[in-house]
Amino acid sequence: MADTTSKATILVRPPDSIYEAGGRIENGTFQGRWHFSFDQYTERDYSHFGSLRVFNDDTLSPGARWPLHHHRNIEVVTYCAGGVFRHADERGPGGILKKGWVQHTTVGCGISHAEINDSNDAPMRFIQMWFLPSETDLEPSVEQKQVRREERTNLLLPLVSNDHSDALPIVSDAKVFASYLESGRKLVHHLGTGRGAYLYILEGGPVRLNGESLPELAAAKIIGGESEMDLVARENTELLLVEVPLAVSNRMGI
Repeated sequence: MADTTSKATILVRPPDSIYEAGGRIENGTFQGRWHFSFDQYTERDYSHFGSLRVFNDDTLSPGARWPLHHHRNIEVVTYCAGGVFRHADERGPGGILKKGWVQHTTVGCGISHAEINDSNDAPMRFIQMWFLPSETDLEPSVEQKQVRREERTNLLLPLVSNDHSDALPIVSDAKVFASYLESGRKLVHHLGTGRGAYLYILEGGPVRLNGESLPELAAAKIIGGESEMDLVARENTELLLVEVPLAVSNRMGI
């Protein structure tokens, strides 16, 4: 049988090309790296990527919190990249996330929530992703998953996916994978027709992606037909990979 895979199109985003934000919030400050148009940041070429609408890398100072704010009809995935994250909403204090843990929220018909650094002594870093929902005005729900580093070592561990029984489900056609890739190790990920991936180097690296070098805090859009992604770590690396369909309709009401 003939090999039907093709070379993926890779668009690398160097760290200095990603929008940096910062300012005061309740009880402290934040520093952010916003990958897609958000709040005061508007970027025509990075308004979304398939069903992925927001990808924010934010660090909150000790004890700081984004105060309660309202959203509707988005699917939110939060990944703790360092420190202790706490979710809270109008129903009261929620659960905490530690490094490598993940939370999924169906905002649905509407919810007010807050993101909190649960430590008064250390900064907290979290990645928050918003996805376009496949159904709207659902009852809000929140669930989370604890993940040990060894569970994601040298593999792409599905954190959020409707195709993997151990992952958190999501009301969207989207998958989120995490990996702690040790130096010299390789991963291969296959993209189906009409799908793309967004890769982010959280820490460590560089990583070689199909021959392209991505240092720490770089990202890349991967657009395939039927294609394969080859990831090779030059140094120990923490990374996130988001897989989405590239043709979607915008149903969000945020």
